[in-house]
Amino acid sequence: MQQPCWVIAGETGFDLMADTTAIEGIRAEIAAYENERPPAAPKFTPEETHFRFPAGRAALALWIVALVASFAWQSRHPGWSDIGASSSAGLFDHHEWWRPFTSLFLHADAPHLVGNLVAGTFFGTLVARSISAARGWPMILASGALGNALTSMVVWPDPFVSIGASTAVFGALGILSGLGFASLLQHRIRLSPARTAAPVIGGIIVLGLMGGGAPDGNTNVLGHVLGFASGLACGFLHATFSRASADASSGGIAKEAHDGPT
Repeated sequence: MQQPCWVIAGETGFDLMADTTAIEGIRAEIAAYENERPPAAPKFTPEETHFRFPAGRAALALWIVALVASFAWQSRHPGWSDIGASSSAGLFDHHEWWRPFTSLFLHADAPHLVGNLVAGTFFGTLVARSISAARGWPMILASGALGNALTSMVVWPDPFVSIGASTAVFGALGILSGLGFASLLQHRIRLSPARTAAPVIGGIIVLGLMGGGAPDGNTNVLGHVLGFASGLACGFLHATFSRASADASSGGIAKEAHDGPT
């Protein structure tokens, strides 16, 4: 600006000294500089960039034992499938409220069981390491049961029966997508809408690859989709309310540290 000035070290920084007649121009120049500065990179803490919780092997083992034991019991008592399967008529006509949950532990055959065990172990472990097994596994089962209930609601009054833990497996996938989406929004990273929604888009792609089933098969595709949607909502809400609770308990310190200097 070709203005004479002095920079003097003060107690908390530096003071810019200049002729009073140039004050307005200097203020405008500094304001323009601030507006042209690139946004500060988000400050991720180690807890935000890595898994914060153990894999929850005890909870995982309990889930595996429950599925295997239920399949063994189902093989010896075929009538258990009729009682525990997810059924639109059973839920809405006969008010058998347990069906959306108990159907998660029933399987048509051994390959059906093994496939859900493998996929559930993978996605369930990721959820447990993200939000803890104590919160993750109940949320996974709740997402699966809600997906089954919503499926029955959509197809009712037409008869519809389904079994399998895959609704909960895709619920776990949805939870991971919801957590990732909420994290990008909370950290206020300046990304394009497509990149911000990348966790959800990625989850949908995996859902399509793993949950579509064969064209002539009897895969419960609607249950997979609604299980994923239920998990997506659960993951997003969990991350949102957890962050809000953390900010409230810290008195806004976390938000100020995240947003960067003002």
